[in-house]
Amino acid sequence: MRRPVALRLCAALATTAVAAATGTILSLPGASAAAGGATGYATQNGGTTGGAGGQTVRATTGTAIHQALCSRAGSSTPITIEVEGIINHANTAKVSGGSCNTADGVIELKQISNVTIIGVGGGAVFDQVGIHIREAGNIIIQNVTVRNVKKSGSPTSNGGDAIGMESDVRNVWVDHATLEASGGEPEGFDGLFDMKDNTQYVTLSYSILRNSGRGGLVGSSESDRSNGFITYHHNLYENIDSRTPLLRGGVAHIYNNHYVRLNESGINSRAGARAKVDNNYFKDSKDVLGTFYTSEAGYWQVSGNIFDNVTWSGPGSETNPAGPDPRSNTTVDIPYPYSLDGASCVPDIVGRTAGAGKGLKVSNGSCSPQTPTPGPTTTPTTGPTQPGGTNLSLGAGADGSSKASGTSYGNVRDGDMSTHWSPSGSTGSISIKWDSPTAVSKINIREASGSAGGIRTWRVVNADTGAVLTSGSGAGVITFPRTSLRKITFEITGSTGTPKVAEYETYAG
Repeated sequence: MRRPVALRLCAALATTAVAAATGTILSLPGASAAAGGATGYATQNGGTTGGAGGQTVRATTGTAIHQALCSRAGSSTPITIEVEGIINHANTAKVSGGSCNTADGVIELKQISNVTIIGVGGGAVFDQVGIHIREAGNIIIQNVTVRNVKKSGSPTSNGGDAIGMESDVRNVWVDHATLEASGGEPEGFDGLFDMKDNTQYVTLSYSILRNSGRGGLVGSSESDRSNGFITYHHNLYENIDSRTPLLRGGVAHIYNNHYVRLNESGINSRAGARAKVDNNYFKDSKDVLGTFYTSEAGYWQVSGNIFDNVTWSGPGSETNPAGPDPRSNTTVDIPYPYSLDGASCVPDIVGRTAGAGKGLKVSNGSCSPQTPTPGPTTTPTTGPTQPGGTNLSLGAGADGSSKASGTSYGNVRDGDMSTHWSPSGSTGSISIKWDSPTAVSKINIREASGSAGGIRTWRVVNADTGAVLTSGSGAGVITFPRTSLRKITFEITGSTGTPKVAEYETYAG
């Protein structure tokens, strides 16, 4: 573990506690999507759309945010929560309901999906109140400030993390946020942006992280290597002691970030992690890239970075800096498109776009701020309404991970649209199986009457080998390379309410 160091603050932020006992939750007409669309690894695994397509409400207290979550029809019913004002301990209370699992003194996004929280109007400031994402997916947090969240002293919230993710979290996009503290661990603060215990497909973009001992980590220990596929781009890290970020296992893409005054270490790739580090600007900092405070090596691929007044330690048993002449020691393939700004203009473009209250401006790789247009980011991966050939599911077997009361696995392969299978919750899997290997290249997922559009994201898995054949969003005809197998599984990873599969048809193609 990293040895504690004193945080050197140039100007400590004042801690403000403004009490407001009441708040509003106002239903607004139509649906409001976050401006622009998700970028980086948050576009993978079916994409990240948050509450797009659902109701939009306005909240001015933490309790009202919880009430909005708890008032939905189900834990996966899409919702956009527009937040204005100061959210603090005095106005953030637990709310109970079947579609939520909340707690006092923290914004709890637990066991839910399809949620957008976006700051509007005069801005949204979460003062000493952290945002906790746990067992959740398809979450967008945009245009908010989270400050002075403590793990010790008073008051405490969220284990001291401004934004913390843990326990099977998927597809989170945090954008145009300002995350800040007023010291390090001795002063009661922890990380600004932490991920652990199987958190994947996350993007942090156009955000400011400053005045903290710890920027953030991916993996809580050397053995917690189930996290990864994280993108960090166009962020400002300023006056941070370390962890910008700390990576334990997994893959990270780190590009076009501006780092100023990293006091002890910066990007700490260790325990087998691999980081692609492109076109960043490092200034007035120490040991900005390498493996630090461990003997378990990590790896990096570097290109186009600028090191301006950066100092480097000598190598040691627990110190392996990448500099003073950083060279790549791995390669990382990036599966999504992206545009790189030149490193020389990164201080300017990040200064004009990063953080809350910047009008959600972005860069398109031209070093010039652009105003994005709102809209959804994913398109259902579907084909014709009905494939040709014989439905191989008729007469086959079926099983699954769970089933809701009154439904049956066999209902998906009986040719009867009036019967269906549902998982016991908003996610689950259903399989078709045969006694001998059977060639399949298409499936048709037909939702029950009245539930069309309920299935959002999914994976198709060769249950014989565990290989993912394809993934996407939206029910319908799904095509993949022809595969011979005994069992094929349709895994629902995100839905609106409880999904209902009337027929799971399979075809040789």
